[in-house]
Amino acid sequence: MVTAPPTARADQIETALRLSVLLEAGLAPAAAWAAIAEHADATTAAAARAAARGEDVGEVLRRAGPGWSDVAAVYTLAVDAGAPLADTLREVVGALRDAGEVAADVRVALAEPAATANLLAWLPVLGIPMGVVLGFDTVGILCGDPVGISCLVAGSALVLVSRVWSRRLVRRVTPPAVVPGLDAELWAVALSAGVSVDRAEELVARARGGGGAPVSFSDPVAATLDMAMRTGVPASELLRGDAWLARHRARTDGRAAAARLSTMLLLPLGICTLPAFLLLAVAPMMLGVLRSSALP
Repeated sequence: MVTAPPTARADQIETALRLSVLLEAGLAPAAAWAAIAEHADATTAAAARAAARGEDVGEVLRRAGPGWSDVAAVYTLAVDAGAPLADTLREVVGALRDAGEVAADVRVALAEPAATANLLAWLPVLGIPMGVVLGFDTVGILCGDPVGISCLVAGSALVLVSRVWSRRLVRRVTPPAVVPGLDAELWAVALSAGVSVDRAEELVARARGGGGAPVSFSDPVAATLDMAMRTGVPASELLRGDAWLARHRARTDGRAAAARLSTMLLLPLGICTLPAFLLLAVAPMMLGVLRSSALP
């Protein structure tokens, strides 16, 4: 399930929180959706119309795009399992808020090394006007001199390689666009409603868009269910703890990846960017000096 941009995530949280408050106050789901839809976006209005007609609100939210898929999954699961909808939505609000904070922390941690890489990537290009300001015929040498043309081609290629390399490094450490621990949250909602493990497996599959076909659950969920059976501890509470730990690990791993990125970006800087600067800025100036000194 894909996470939403920050603004869409805020809309999800606001909608789920208001809906949970209205449901807890005693309103029926259709009336609660109608009250929210008065001053909301098109997605919420479509959900309100579906609720008024008795249709599947979760499916309407899922069709709205990745920004609403997480709320749709929890809403569908709560309705199918018979879990208290108000309490379930409150729980998903907490999960979405935590996931948003994790994503924000990772974005902030990655912003500085990524911005530094983008800035340094322009250093070789800025070397050309710098040579012109210093009085050298940098452009003429790069475009008219055979050696200068070679420097231009090689330097441009290195600039391109540096930018592609840096972007790939940033993408590699960017965390996947999922809500950490969402599967554990879904399982916790299903099991807290009192359904069996087999039934919970079907409900989670439907909530995730699998059409109700059973899917093999992940190793962490399986391990937690096994522990709950051996110890007699409610599996739903263990699964909620797993979900919290998943978000905590995502925050820690994101910050560690951002710290490693600062070091990894030194590779394209040293191998590509600095040689490109020498080729595009320093070499034309040196060629200009040599050409002028060779003249009688």
